[in-house]
Amino acid sequence: MSVNNCYLIELPKVSEPRGNLTFIEETRHVPFEIKRTYYLYDVPAGAMRAGHAHKELQQFLIALSGSFDVLLDDGQEKKRYHLNRPYVGLYVCPMVWRELDNFSAGSVCLALASTFFAESDYYREYDAFLRAIKS
Repeated sequence: MSVNNCYLIELPKVSEPRGNLTFIEETRHVPFEIKRTYYLYDVPAGAMRAGHAHKELQQFLIALSGSFDVLLDDGQEKKRYHLNRPYVGLYVCPMVWRELDNFSAGSVCLALASTFFAESDYYREYDAFLRAIKS
């Protein structure tokens, strides 16, 4: 896998004078079945989140409110995405290191995941991740 397998996906946006609505349907708008949903909020200024890679898990990240950056790293190439629209998300494939930073005040990051939580799916040390992708 590489950062080139990660990409932005624009979600449906229904606009009307009373406000906007966006919806997400698994396997239709995101390329996997959704097994877990969680969100990050109240991230202090200057803090970084994530700092890991997954062996199998696929993720879809959305800035529901505010903005933040996602740095993706496959060991050879890096790409940075700025998420700031609640109808655009970032698909992150397995075996790509991810770091989230540059959170604006009041930002909320929604994460949709393809698997239930399993600590064994994580690479939490960057050097271990690099060894795994080279083997």
